[in-house]
Amino acid sequence: MRMIAGGQTDKGMKRPKNEDSFAVEQEAGVLVVADGVGGSACGEVASKMAVDIIGDYFRNDENTSAAPGIDSSSSAIALAVKRANEQIYNTAKDDPKLSGMATTVVAAALNGDRLSIAHAGDSRLYLIRGNTIEQLTDDHSLVAEQIRKGMMTKEEAHEVGMRNVITQSLGFTPDIDVDTDEMTVYDGDALLLCSDGLYTMVPETAILHTVKSSIEPARVCERLIYLANKKGGRDNITVVVAYIFRKTIFSFIDNFIKWIRR
Repeated sequence: MRMIAGGQTDKGMKRPKNEDSFAVEQEAGVLVVADGVGGSACGEVASKMAVDIIGDYFRNDENTSAAPGIDSSSSAIALAVKRANEQIYNTAKDDPKLSGMATTVVAAALNGDRLSIAHAGDSRLYLIRGNTIEQLTDDHSLVAEQIRKGMMTKEEAHEVGMRNVITQSLGFTPDIDVDTDEMTVYDGDALLLCSDGLYTMVPETAILHTVKSSIEPARVCERLIYLANKKGGRDNITVVVAYIFRKTIFSFIDNFIKWIRR
């Protein structure tokens, strides 16, 4: 399988700066979204470090080709996230101006027809298959934990003021237990990675419809950010979209999209 992917980020309508970052390594099959936390503690530095370190890890053949196969992709993405956490933590520890910085992260790596996933925080990965949309990651947030324990419903969660209290992130501690998962993907699947600035503003039904409306990632990302800002844009908004195709039709689709952009 191959993917055609793209991403876009926007500071939204309310925030003075953008603390989100993303990376699209199409040839390596790697996608990353990070949402910096810490406000004045330079969350944007942490998120940029996360996507750069994870992207660099997969661009280095020594890290990803030593043990080819499903196991190597699964372990590689976890190791890449752990490396990002360690470097962010050490950087913040050594520089008082950056003390307290941290970031959420959601990362996906495609190897053949297997998708490896790693995440920390409340940035999300969705799978769009057919006419359905499924959240593949569990939010590491106080509200999400209360919902999972049955202490609160999803409807009640929209009314509370603690949505942004996350329970796990990169940079707060020197080591981290990374949540990972694996799954098989199929021709025609689509992936969407995003920060909470998208899904708190745009319902999943609208996300599904928008992703299904095109196979051009840039156009879909632009539209989703527009919808989030139209709803108020209370937070930074970052979206990465990837469409997955069999190798036999990948080149045709890729060339068609390039022709459209001329």
